[in-house]
Amino acid sequence: MSSLTTLQAALGHQFQDASLLELALTHRSHSAHHNERLEFLGDSVLNFVVASLLFARFPQIDEGDLSRLRANLVKQASLADIAGKLDLSQHLRLGEGELKSGGFRRPSILADALEALFGAAYLDGGFECAQKVIERQYTTILENVDEKTLGKDPKTLLQELLQARKLDLPVYAVVATHGAAHNQLFEVECRIQALDVKVSAGGASRRAAEQSAAELAIAAIKAIPQAKGQRKPRARKSTQLSLPVAVSQEKK
Repeated sequence: MSSLTTLQAALGHQFQDASLLELALTHRSHSAHHNERLEFLGDSVLNFVVASLLFARFPQIDEGDLSRLRANLVKQASLADIAGKLDLSQHLRLGEGELKSGGFRRPSILADALEALFGAAYLDGGFECAQKVIERQYTTILENVDEKTLGKDPKTLLQELLQARKLDLPVYAVVATHGAAHNQLFEVECRIQALDVKVSAGGASRRAAEQSAAELAIAAIKAIPQAKGQRKPRARKSTQLSLPVAVSQEKK
């Protein structure tokens, strides 16, 4: 296992009990003593801390929108993204089968390990410690939250973006599947023909892959100059008079 010094620095917590950190990074494929109980604990702590952060930061948002926003921030794809920024994959303890099948890249494994780390931080240093670790990971994310989206998923946001530009909806297609039947990774392509946008992304389910692809598509659209992101207005036809009217006007 790689040195955990950089990981602890990124988390903002130096573990007093190194065995908790090791356990949080241990997948069930590696050992009977694995991270699933820590994941359960970390999930509860994470939901409370994120709810508290949202409650304080957005006093004008009602309960329904707060719930949707929290769900968006703690979903598997969001956690896997945070895990990616922490380079968590290089620290995971996986069984040989998971290593060969690319388990260190699987969003579900990365998300579960991150939640387990939050649970381990809680046991190692108490609630305030876990709170600081979680806040550290979410500070930048919360600063960039767009209140207008209110936790809407990427597919919904992409649909609204295209409808606002009066463009056809995107087309999603599964282009490849990887792994065993019980543990597949789906690769989905999202195509927006009017803008010549075609992106692809992977996920543990078709829906998750579509959401990831939609997110990439939104980024691609925003990178397109506005003039290219809209349909060109039709050229106005010059008014043509019929022969009798033209003759009549000439006589005037």
